[in-house]
Amino acid sequence: MPRLEPKRSDAHPKDMKSNIDIPESGRASVVDILNRLLSDEYVLLTKTRNYHWNVTGPQFNDLHKFFEGQYDELNEIVDEVAERARQLDGRAFGTLAEFAKSSRLTEQPGAVPAATEMIRVLLADHESVIRALRADIGPVAEKFQDIGTSDFLTGLLEKHEKMAWMLRAFAS
Repeated sequence: MPRLEPKRSDAHPKDMKSNIDIPESGRASVVDILNRLLSDEYVLLTKTRNYHWNVTGPQFNDLHKFFEGQYDELNEIVDEVAERARQLDGRAFGTLAEFAKSSRLTEQPGAVPAATEMIRVLLADHESVIRALRADIGPVAEKFQDIGTSDFLTGLLEKHEKMAWMLRAFAS
C-alpha cells in the first residue's frame, strides 16, 4: 500500500488551501448550506433564551430550567456549525444582520407568548430545522462528496430530533 506523504510547500500558512479531496466549488456550496443552518440555529438559540428569560405561569420553574438546558445545547451546536464552516476554509456568518437575512425561521419581536405557545413555537422551529437537515444531508454527501459534513449534519439531526421529542413530551 503506498504511503501518503503530505505535500511540502514553502507557502505561508495563510496562503495554504485545503487539500481534502473536495473541490473548492463544492466546499463553497457546503459552506453556504452550513451558514444557512448556522443562521437558523442562532435564531432558535435566541428564541429559546428569550423564552427562558420571559416564561411565566404555573410551570415557570420547570420551563425556565428546561429552556436553559435547550439553549445550552443550541449554543454548542452554533459553535460546532461555525467551526465546521471554517474547517472547509469558509467564513462563518457572525453578525445578527447575516443571521436574520439568511434564517428560514421567524421571530416575533416584542411578543411574549404563553408558556404552552412557547413550547409549540420552539417545537415547530426544531421540526423546521429537522426538515432542512434531512434535505441537505443527501446532496452534501452525493453532489458535493463531503461525507464528513453529511455525517456531521446527521448528528445534528439526531440532536434536534431529541430536543423536539422533549418539547413534545413537555407539552403532553
